[in-house]
Amino acid sequence: MKKLMILSTGGTIACTQTEEGLMPTLSADDIMAYVPNAGKIGRLETRTIFNLDSSNIQPEEWRDIAGAIYACLPDYDGIVVLHGTDTMAYTASMLSFMLGNVNKPVVITGSQLPVGHPQTDAKQNLRDALITAASGIKGVFVVFDQKIMLGCRVAKVRTTSQNAFESINRPVVGRVRLGRVRLVAPPSAPKGIPSLDDAIEPNVFLLKLIPGTRPEVLDDIARLGYRGVVIEGFGLGGLHCLRRNLLEGIQKLLDANVAVLLTTQCRYEPSDPAVYETGRLALELGILQAYDMTSECAVTKLMWVLARANTPQEVRRMMLTNYCGEVSLPSGAQEA
Repeated sequence: MKKLMILSTGGTIACTQTEEGLMPTLSADDIMAYVPNAGKIGRLETRTIFNLDSSNIQPEEWRDIAGAIYACLPDYDGIVVLHGTDTMAYTASMLSFMLGNVNKPVVITGSQLPVGHPQTDAKQNLRDALITAASGIKGVFVVFDQKIMLGCRVAKVRTTSQNAFESINRPVVGRVRLGRVRLVAPPSAPKGIPSLDDAIEPNVFLLKLIPGTRPEVLDDIARLGYRGVVIEGFGLGGLHCLRRNLLEGIQKLLDANVAVLLTTQCRYEPSDPAVYETGRLALELGILQAYDMTSECAVTKLMWVLARANTPQEVRRMMLTNYCGEVSLPSGAQEA
């Protein structure tokens, strides 16, 4: 029987009703008490790392979670992380970069309703996560609503429905059906030994454009000390350059050695700024492209890259490297 570790970080799955509203108060042991038959899946051990609403989980907590997972890898066959849904996609993406060459299942799950709620999805998600963790599939995954999704490809797309997460621009890794993992599109096998690389540059900003966004906003991003900005452009990656000329603001960012990554506001399909004049002009300035990465992944990858790269050329090389299945690069793009 597989030996599995359950690491709890709080979130809705751990919430109880208080006078201030729902708050995470349950430990990992408290949560597991609601799933008494889970011990049939594997030999289970638990640890509560912290108990936070996931809106309060930030780069410091990502390091704590990654460190806890990495410490467990030698002694357990699989690890399940219980996490709130609101920032789960950010955490899953960042863990995908921090934990290199993961040779065991690292499975993140949570729920839309507290584990004690009569209609909770927590018990099913937790069982499915444990089954996935015992399956031996290697990598960082999110398991939710019977779907197994690559951690760097997920996004929360619904606020209350139990099918809250989707795999973006990639088929699901698999599904959990009748207590078994049924693979659909498994990830590539790791090519090295497991590693922990948890340095982060947290000063990355995400800007969603609207018609009329003023270029002075970009001046403020540089003034506040941000080292990178991800810009969600229109459609394929367009931005306006008439009257309120955003290209001028982007040029100032690049001159200040701020990395600029252009992506799309659309959830599905890749950005391609070169198709239209406005995007092409931005590319000529030297901005980076996100291709088909999610915004959550683009932000966390840029944070991770900026903690390692010392020059714009090195930032570009690393952003054009597919580390964990996070991006599909066209034939014209160069990987390191």
